[in-house]
Amino acid sequence: METTDTRQRSRTILEGRDRAPARSYLKGMGFSDEDLSKPIVGVAHSWIETMPCNYNHRHLAEKVKEGIREAGGTPMELNTISISDGITMGTQGMKTSLVSREVIADSIELVGRGHMFDAMVTIVGCDKTIPAAAMAHARLGVPGAIVYSGSIAPGRFKGRDVTVQEVFEGVGANAAGRMSDEDLLDLEEHACPGAGACGGQYTANTMAMILEFLGLSPMGSAGPPALDGRKDEVCASAGRLVMELLERGLTPERILTREAFENGIAAGAATGGSTNLVLHLLAIAREVGVPLDIDDFDSVSGRTPIIADLKPGGRYTAVDVDRAGGSRLLGKRLLHAGLIDGSQLTTTGRALAEEVEGAEETPGQDVIVPIEEPLRSSGGLVILKGNLAPEGCVVKVAGYTRLEHTGPARVFDSEEDAMRAVQAGEITENDVVVIRYEGPKGGPGMREMLGVTAALVGQGLGETVALLTDGRFSGATRGLMAGHVAPEAAHRGPIAALKDGDIVTFDIENRTLNADLPDEELEARLADWKEPEPRYATGVMAKYAALVSSAAEGAVTDPKLGSAG
Repeated sequence: METTDTRQRSRTILEGRDRAPARSYLKGMGFSDEDLSKPIVGVAHSWIETMPCNYNHRHLAEKVKEGIREAGGTPMELNTISISDGITMGTQGMKTSLVSREVIADSIELVGRGHMFDAMVTIVGCDKTIPAAAMAHARLGVPGAIVYSGSIAPGRFKGRDVTVQEVFEGVGANAAGRMSDEDLLDLEEHACPGAGACGGQYTANTMAMILEFLGLSPMGSAGPPALDGRKDEVCASAGRLVMELLERGLTPERILTREAFENGIAAGAATGGSTNLVLHLLAIAREVGVPLDIDDFDSVSGRTPIIADLKPGGRYTAVDVDRAGGSRLLGKRLLHAGLIDGSQLTTTGRALAEEVEGAEETPGQDVIVPIEEPLRSSGGLVILKGNLAPEGCVVKVAGYTRLEHTGPARVFDSEEDAMRAVQAGEITENDVVVIRYEGPKGGPGMREMLGVTAALVGQGLGETVALLTDGRFSGATRGLMAGHVAPEAAHRGPIAALKDGDIVTFDIENRTLNADLPDEELEARLADWKEPEPRYATGVMAKYAALVSSAAEGAVTDPKLGSAG
């Protein structure tokens, strides 16, 4: 019987006379000969003192390490960075968020390759850490597991549960005179009661759930909130699990199939998840060579009903999902309806169907509804194309029913300019707010626009104004908003040709986004277009702008896809 060499990689760096200097370094830190004779497992995380999202990572890493040691391995901990979307939102700092996905993936990959780990466990939290970990695991190709550090608990304000979404919308309400300064401060002080990532079905919780359906995270592991004692055992269990995976030689390329990606899209669509899942799944798919394009999201979402009543469009948070029955309950409903492929392998070594069949539903829960009584008959994501978005754009339709909007464009070349106009009350009913030069290259970094979208909602314009941008939206965004417009303005996309007053039409049912302009007029305007000077001349932002691909390609830093857009 063929056996797996569980030290195939670490032998190279640690065994033999020539490796004595390497062992000497490690012995100086307390590792013994016995430790160094076992499989070496990297334990990556992104603890950082700039946000609550990842604040429990050092504690959870100790639990993962305990599990690895218990199962016969030697853990080696490594730390990478993270950028808080919520804290940087509305500032130039937000441009660094999507860039951080590449930096996190690159740094985990670099340490994993450099130190030749035999396996990996990565703890993830804030938005970009989750797809970044998946990208790194795919590149390294070693057995591994990814564990979400958990959602923040909801805060309490005036007797109801709230999340940071309500704070963003409170800013707009306060500016419009609809919320007092005292109430805004009270909301600010109570919305985020401790460690954990944003509580609704925003990007972090969307991607954490998707990684379970992709098969890279153990099913049900994301559910316990950040400060729930069950999370300790989830992490210890992941440490033990990775040693089993190492024995079996179960690597990401065996898990990440085309069908697995469709399962992930279905989970995101069924929960009204963040539009950012499009960028992130495209990026992960490219790491393993799985064919996936932007239109696939529309086709999967179109056949998948929304069955989870979650913020921002619904009533509940990730904590409520956990109490109701968790991702297993969602998976069981989707499986029995034939909406996911249960034969796909997961990181436990079991098929997805085996993982979800044991779901236990809490009696009386209404967070995850029956397939036969969906909240919406088709999923939360649609892809629009047209003369403003030849390569496509992404709209989230969960939580509202407006499927068409026609109005005059109000054009802004930066998020700050748009925010000033919103706060000054210059945006009126029926307007189409256009924010451009905020795409992957033009930003650079493709900022999220939650500050603007939440301010519009807070001013009572959420149902009467539409917005389109070559930037991104937060998972907390709601309203008729089209993001990821491609090609972006900095790549001479048609969005660069729009002028104030041009009539723009969103037609969700027909999947179109068009300006009421003849092709000849658009072409004439673009013929006069001049590429703007780069906003950053040196450093990481300049490198990113030079290498990053179109949002329709996942905004990955790939020399083959970048700069030509």
